[in-house]
Amino acid sequence: MAIELHARPLYFSDRSNLVPYVSDRSLSLLAPIVAYWIYSLFFMLLDHSGWAWINRYRIHEPEETKQRNKATVLQVVKAVALQQIIQTALGWWWLDPTDKDNVDHVQAMLGLYRSISSLFHYILSPAYYQSFMISNGFSVVSTLYWWLFPAAQFALALFVMDTWQYFLHRLFHTNQFLYRNFHCVHHRLYVPYAFGALYNHWFEGLLLDTLGAVIAHTLAGMTVRQGIFLFTFSTLKTVDDHCGYAFPFDPFQVLFPNNSTYHDIHHRVWGIKYNFSQPFFVHWDAILGTRYVLPRHKDE
Repeated sequence: MAIELHARPLYFSDRSNLVPYVSDRSLSLLAPIVAYWIYSLFFMLLDHSGWAWINRYRIHEPEETKQRNKATVLQVVKAVALQQIIQTALGWWWLDPTDKDNVDHVQAMLGLYRSISSLFHYILSPAYYQSFMISNGFSVVSTLYWWLFPAAQFALALFVMDTWQYFLHRLFHTNQFLYRNFHCVHHRLYVPYAFGALYNHWFEGLLLDTLGAVIAHTLAGMTVRQGIFLFTFSTLKTVDDHCGYAFPFDPFQVLFPNNSTYHDIHHRVWGIKYNFSQPFFVHWDAILGTRYVLPRHKDE
């Protein structure tokens, strides 16, 4: 059976760098930062748009941001910038600059084809096995190699990231020393807003966000190029969780139960002991009894 290069999916590129003159390692570090501020700017423009129709989707009234938050905009920007500098430095040290997409995909797919062929040889009847492999063998291998395996890696990375952040986030609440010295900084924003998503003490940001992403990327066995997507996606999701809007047409809020409304509960005084899960799923809250779901119309 011949494995043809033209069967590669549209997302694949054989260029040495995805963006000319920018290494993949640099792109994986720069893309999340650019995405953070551009996406935050989008919500900032909504905040100042003056459009009346958008008020129905606000989680808090605009006045609450000024009246109840204890951190100034300048303090938030400086803290976020510091965290992004630290995450960039750690990423530059940790990511392998020689990690290029130089895998011989033809040989890799041939190896997978042999494994699939051996598996189906045992589970299919001899009469059906040969015709199945001739007509469907390549499509099975191609789907597994280019789509299912990368999707499984991505799902594993999200699960690891969620697990890391849930238990560490909960520890920062239950341990008084950790809360008073580190995590209370993030809760100075009683009313979250988009570019305050990474407003943390730098030490907490290092452990919770930066190290969590490193561990998830590593355990999922992802390449640097896969990391570009993972890091940027998780950054956009974190910004969306703090955006201050509950949009029924927002893909992040539709696809994930852990969304802006869910996380907003955690920022309220009476909800601070609930909804530790972030940034994607709510299974740890549900399993360990820390999940609190509030109807949107319920008053405080």
